[in-house]
Amino acid sequence: MANNKLAIIGGSGLYDVEEFKKREFIEIDTPWGKPSDQILKTVYNNKEVFFLPRHGRGHFISPSKINFRANIDALKQLGVTDLVSVSAVGSLKENLPPGKFVIVDQFIDRTFSRNKTFFDDEIVVHVSMAHPTSNGLMNACEQAIKKEDIPYQRGGIYVVMEGPQFSTLAESNLYRTWKADVIGMTNMPEAKLAREAEIRYASVSMVTDYDCWHPDHENVDVQSVIKVLLGNAEKAKNMIKNLIDNFEDHIDPKDPAINCLDVAIITDPKKRTQKTKDKLKTIAGRVLNK
Repeated sequence: MANNKLAIIGGSGLYDVEEFKKREFIEIDTPWGKPSDQILKTVYNNKEVFFLPRHGRGHFISPSKINFRANIDALKQLGVTDLVSVSAVGSLKENLPPGKFVIVDQFIDRTFSRNKTFFDDEIVVHVSMAHPTSNGLMNACEQAIKKEDIPYQRGGIYVVMEGPQFSTLAESNLYRTWKADVIGMTNMPEAKLAREAEIRYASVSMVTDYDCWHPDHENVDVQSVIKVLLGNAEKAKNMIKNLIDNFEDHIDPKDPAINCLDVAIITDPKKRTQKTKDKLKTIAGRVLNK
């Protein structure tokens, strides 16, 4: 267990955890470019943990411009084994009001302009995404949320839209017919890349609004969302501290992310050049250098 390391990727409204007093900011280069911002390394209750603001500190990176590959590669370089995404989302269901948290277990990926794989040159890899989140990490998140008495739902479908615009009414109603629970712009391809990197992944979505389907909330605007964001962010910071304490108690030895590349690479080893293997050394060096 000593080798397990947790990272948090903070979404809209969650750019720092000020309670982390021991702070080191790490600048990392990756073959895919720079991550969203410097990565905060801290020690909390004698446990090393990392924090990365997905949109950068000050929120200057649009969802479609996030360098998801660099973010995941950088965290993998730091030895991260477990990753929890904390994201702001809109609700697609009446029983998920603003302020409620959803521990997501499924995604519908509607993005179309993002780099979604590390394996886009010479090496073809097909990882399973049937169960995109870690059951053990979900258990840890649930325990951490319960400890703070935050209203939540365990399990839910997250529609990932391209953005940065909010949905049309027709789109919002379509997603509701799909029985989706929440909608956001950032968990894909993040979850797919975490799986390719063999990092256990979980997603906690913080509801800020009812999207535009709700007759009493037809117009989603940034100012109303920010008000809820600030309250959610404070709850999330307490949840994160609980999560740091408990995540190692919930490691699932059968997690689908563990060693998933062993059965995912289809390309003949003779086709792999040293240049490509070097580029992928952080993500897939374990299997490519055998």
